[in-house]
Amino acid sequence: MLAERPPTAAARRRANLRRLLKPRHVAFVGGDGVAESIAQCAAAGFTGEIWPVNPRRAELGGRPCFRSVLDLPAAPDAAFIVVPREPTIEVVRQLARRGAGGCVCYAAGYAELGPDGAALQRALVEAAGDLALVGPNCYGILNYIDGVAMWPVGHGGSRVERGVAVLAQSGNVALNLTSNERSVPFAYVVSVGNQAVLTLADFVEALADDPRVSAIGLYVEGLTDAPAFAAAAARALERGVPLVVLKAGNSPLGARLALSHTSSLAGDDRLYAALFERAGAVRVGSLTALLETLKLLSVSGPPPGDRLAVFTCSGGDGLLAADRAADLGLKLPEFAPAQAAALRAQLPAFATVSNPLDYNTSLWNDGPALIRCFSTVLDGDYDLGLLVIDYPRSDTAGRAACDVAVDALIEAGRGTGKAVAVAGTLPELLPEATRRRLIERGVAPLQGIDDALAAVAAAAAYGRRRRDILAAGGARPLPPLSPAPARPRLLDEWDSKRRLARFGLAVPDGRLVSAVAAPAAAAGLGFPVAVKVARPAIAHKTEAGAVALDLNSAADVAAAIAAMTAALAAARPGVEVERFLVERQIAGVVAELIVGVRRDEQFGLALVVGAGGVFVEMFEDVATLLLPTDRAAVERTVAGLRIARLLAGYRGRPAGDIAAVVDAVLAVASFAAAHRDRLVELDVNPLLVLRQGAVAADALIVVDAD
Repeated sequence: MLAERPPTAAARRRANLRRLLKPRHVAFVGGDGVAESIAQCAAAGFTGEIWPVNPRRAELGGRPCFRSVLDLPAAPDAAFIVVPREPTIEVVRQLARRGAGGCVCYAAGYAELGPDGAALQRALVEAAGDLALVGPNCYGILNYIDGVAMWPVGHGGSRVERGVAVLAQSGNVALNLTSNERSVPFAYVVSVGNQAVLTLADFVEALADDPRVSAIGLYVEGLTDAPAFAAAAARALERGVPLVVLKAGNSPLGARLALSHTSSLAGDDRLYAALFERAGAVRVGSLTALLETLKLLSVSGPPPGDRLAVFTCSGGDGLLAADRAADLGLKLPEFAPAQAAALRAQLPAFATVSNPLDYNTSLWNDGPALIRCFSTVLDGDYDLGLLVIDYPRSDTAGRAACDVAVDALIEAGRGTGKAVAVAGTLPELLPEATRRRLIERGVAPLQGIDDALAAVAAAAAYGRRRRDILAAGGARPLPPLSPAPARPRLLDEWDSKRRLARFGLAVPDGRLVSAVAAPAAAAGLGFPVAVKVARPAIAHKTEAGAVALDLNSAADVAAAIAAMTAALAAARPGVEVERFLVERQIAGVVAELIVGVRRDEQFGLALVVGAGGVFVEMFEDVATLLLPTDRAAVERTVAGLRIARLLAGYRGRPAGDIAAVVDAVLAVASFAAAHRDRLVELDVNPLLVLRQGAVAADALIVVDAD
């Protein structure tokens, strides 16, 4: 019988994280500052052991103290450490020696402060061993299901049986979210801080396996390990636990602040967007949209699609909803003829029968009439019925009539089998009692029409993306990151094209020749031709005067070569032109694209596709995919570009060969995958799109010289 293999360090840490998230006993290490944390944990309803630790105190928070974590009755599942940064390291070392599960390191002053702090953080990580360590520079963990609070200050939130988990790189953001007045059921709140040991990915993976977690919200400033996050997100997607992400630090100033805040590299926002899209995570633009989206997903789940029926009792509310829905790409289909006729019979003659539907005050406070009206609409091809309604203040009349409308919507949804939700135009006009009643009946109470519709769009996008990813066999992992090549070398255009052609990229017919042989080579290819300086390799030939187009004779070629040689001699004295590339010039171009690959230290190889040629930087019509990728992803990316309208034959112009474009992009992606460890950068610009085919007019590759 084979001996059982001991668990790996990663497996031991995962087991310790489970102990930390649902502990049987918690040690609180510190002085007066930790007394409040002990009180918070007790008030949260924790029924396990609470062990204060302080070598100079007899008691803390009314409980007897232990002198050291080594003196505790058992290895604690969790510890909350509130001591200065240097002593924190020794406490962590003792916890690891004692066999503890995990700990929260509240102290700041580590890698977020620069090299000296980074050295201390490395010492902290070394001391932790297999401990599941949260932080440093964080607030900690709140578990509202089991009543666990490892947290330095008072917080909002209340006990739940099931709800959303929120992971945040800002302790204050996490704290403020707990005090929201939006009825979001929080199961966990975790402030991850510097992610010295445990990262966002570790928590996503662990919480996705908790059946009590309905969705996971993330406030992200920067990721430490993109492949690990992608793997954790894939696990969440498989389990049907939505990830909703608010990414901060996207502007140049925001990126600098993110670096100083939590020692994280904010990175290129396009790469983050590509990662979230690949992982099936949905992205929102504000904290309020984050909360509303989590609420909708937790209470109702994602709607089956993005076709909405909106009900209002005000023309203004309808206009606001229509405008916001259009901005978000949500569909508001008009009613079928039979529906419209039925609605005209139910509503007064002055009513406008349209979607959004202003059912006006004629049906106000008439439950049966409202049920009939709402049901007539929901019987159509709609994925969600949204009632926009604003409750008056508690000191004014009219709340009972609002209840009648809400109850009618719920009954209509139940009768038609359609999902429904309720939204207030203003966040404060949906009272807590109403929110609570709606949640009990499985209907999401959304607050603020803008955030409500943003939540619907995000939830629908999650459902659609999850279906697509699972239908394709699941989320594709990101390969492990490899170090950047130490000796990058720029290949010339001839060599770059030959290498790419072996992977299926179409290139013009051409010759690599001397200046003397160029006119004859051009004549052999057939005019018109393009001539370029090939060696030495030049990255930006147009700016350097190293390219000539539309040459129609041998004399034109000779003159162009003389001009290019002179221009290069002036720009780079002492550099001699060794070879020229003569190519048959491509005619019938519909559009020009750029296809490139760049290496990023956080994300690995990323593929860029967009409008190309000399206008690439001016228009910035580009999209990014992380590699490896597949045909469906490339097709979706090309279709999402603004230039896609031109490729499809804009205003009677000839259409381009989109299938050939996708083939070309995949050829570049295949080359990049085959040279993943050596490739630094690749640039095909322009890729000439024809009525039939797509040809790389220029290409440059930077690879490791070794």
